[in-house]
Formats: sequence, structure tokens, C-alpha cells
Amino acid sequence: MTGLQLNFRPIMEPLGFIKVLEWIFAIFAFATCGGYSGKSVISVFCRDGPNATLNATFSYPFKLNQVLLVPGKMDVCNRTLQETHLIGDSSSSAEFFVSVAVFAFLYCIAALVLYVGYLHVYNDSNRGPMIDFVVTCLFAFFWLVSSSAWAQGLGNVKTSIGTAELRETLSACKEDGITCEVASFANMGGLNVSVVFGFLNLILWVGNAWFAFKETSWHTPPQTGSTTQQGSESVSAPPRM
Repeated sequence: MTGLQLNFRPIMEPLGFIKVLEWIFAIFAFATCGGYSGKSVISVFCRDGPNATLNATFSYPFKLNQVLLVPGKMDVCNRTLQETHLIGDSSSSAEFFVSVAVFAFLYCIAALVLYVGYLHVYNDSNRGPMIDFVVTCLFAFFWLVSSSAWAQGLGNVKTSIGTAELRETLSACKEDGITCEVASFANMGGLNVSVVFGFLNLILWVGNAWFAFKETSWHTPPQTGSTTQQGSESVSAPPRM
């Protein structure tokens, strides 16, 4: 039978329970990264002329080279600054990280539906557990790569909005009589949490791979040979008088 048969027992077992945790952690991973928006405030102190304030607002996917630091021509410290953007582009690592989280979220939903409603189909053949094991290993690998890449990308974002990098970006900050400081740094707490959730997902998927492996015939081969042999011996044995 291949119809729906609800059975919530797998959710209480490691294979299903860890899948629920993976589903929740994937939500936190892509929400903390994909929903981020921050603003840094740069103060420009002038020896001659009024001081100025610049704002740099950036968000996912962190294409900082498209974020305006100086919008158009702007007079700062009796000087006219040209349109200036931040330096750096961490969009590839951020988008890869969020994509892995979204696909992991979707796969967890599909796997939980299979466990809860079609466990009899899952257990009828070895194909289901083997596919589940292989996909789980792939996601563990993708979490490792994407989390490591995003951790590096986040470091680049922090460097790009730091005081030293901004002084190099703004040509006026290199002149005598002008001092540039970051008065207010963007809150990076949410992005730090996203990296933590990325590596927590890695741990969960590696652990889940073991329980998925235990469901396959690679871990426990079917006993068809011995059963057949025992059956043939019982048929060929002469009856006792």
C-alpha cells in the first residue's frame, strides 16, 4: 500500500527529531542573514569649515560596492567630494549560504512528510533510506562550504565598514586637517548569529547522516540468503518417524 498512513512515532526517534531541529535551524540561518539591514555613521571632523556626517546603509546580499557613501557631489570641509561607494562585494558567499539554508528547509519538510505519512513506503525498499543518506551527506558538505565562505565574507564586510578602510575609501580623509571616524558601527550581532547557526546546522546534518546510514542496507544487510537457506533445509529434511 502506498497511501497516506499517519504515524508520528518517527518524530520521537533520532532520525525524525533531528530533522525537525534541522528545519528550525535552517529558518534561523537564512532569516538572520537574508533579513539583515544595518547602517554605519561616519563623522568627518574639519579643521577649516563645518563638520560633516556620512551614512552608509547596507543590507543583504552585501554588494557594498553599490552602497553610496557620498551621494553625488557633496561639499565637505570646503571641498567637493565626488560620488563614492563602499568597497567590497560579499554577495556570492551570502547568497550561497542563504540558498543552502532555503533548500535544506524545503528538504526537511519533504523528509518529515515522508517519515510521518509514508514511512511504510520508505521502509519497503532500500532506495528511500539510501537516497536520504546521500542527500543528508550532501547537505552536510554544503553547510560546511557555505558556512565557511560566509564567515569569510562577513569578515570582509566588517573590514569594509571599519575606520581604516573608510579612510582609504574617502579621498578627503587622507588630507591634512581632516579626520574621519566611524561614530556608529552597524550592529553585526545578527550576522554573527547566522554564522553560528550555519555551523550548528553542519553538526546536525553530520549527526543525522549517521542515523540515516543505519536505515540503509549498507549498515544492516538484509538476511535474505540465510532465510532462504533455512527454508530449503526445512523442506529437504526427511520427516521424523
